[in-house]
Amino acid sequence: MARKVIDEPSEDVVGNAKAERAKRRSPFARVALFLRQVIAELKKVVTPTRKELFSYTAVVLVFVIIMMALVSGLDLLFGFVVAYVFGNGSVG
Repeated sequence: MARKVIDEPSEDVVGNAKAERAKRRSPFARVALFLRQVIAELKKVVTPTRKELFSYTAVVLVFVIIMMALVSGLDLLFGFVVAYVFGNGSVG
């Protein structure tokens, strides 16, 4: 089960960033700080379980199939309307 995490940076990350910003850093030190912060944020990522992954995949596939059917139906309907209005195609 995925845990709920508020999408806000933790206080220690903010504090460290402010302290680091106060100091003048070389470009290499700034890159190293960025990488440390990226790694700290990646440690917070929660990967879904196998059951959740299959569930999410099924939801996405069902939604895509429904949207494909809706767009195909509208395309067919508008095609018939255009053929009827301009009279250069057979309706039916």
